[in-house]
Amino acid sequence: MKVEKLEKIVPEVVQKLAKLESGELLAAELDWCWGSFKYDNNPAGVVEKGQEALALLKEAKRNNSKAVSKKLVESLEKALN
Repeated sequence: MKVEKLEKIVPEVVQKLAKLESGELLAAELDWCWGSFKYDNNPAGVVEKGQEALALLKEAKRNNSKAVSKKLVESLEKALN
């Protein structure tokens, strides 16, 4: 997990998830986990919710290629690995 990259991508991911029909709850959970991570430096929640967000974004991209940018998916993948 690359914290510097996550700092840039998490707000974008949260914003995109909030716009997707099935992503509002996950957006709130990821946002909360990110705030928690900045407080206690425990990455477990960010990694878990980040993986869930990645799966949801990939599915949304498969269903509608214009719904999610390829760059967003790739950036999140790089930040989580």
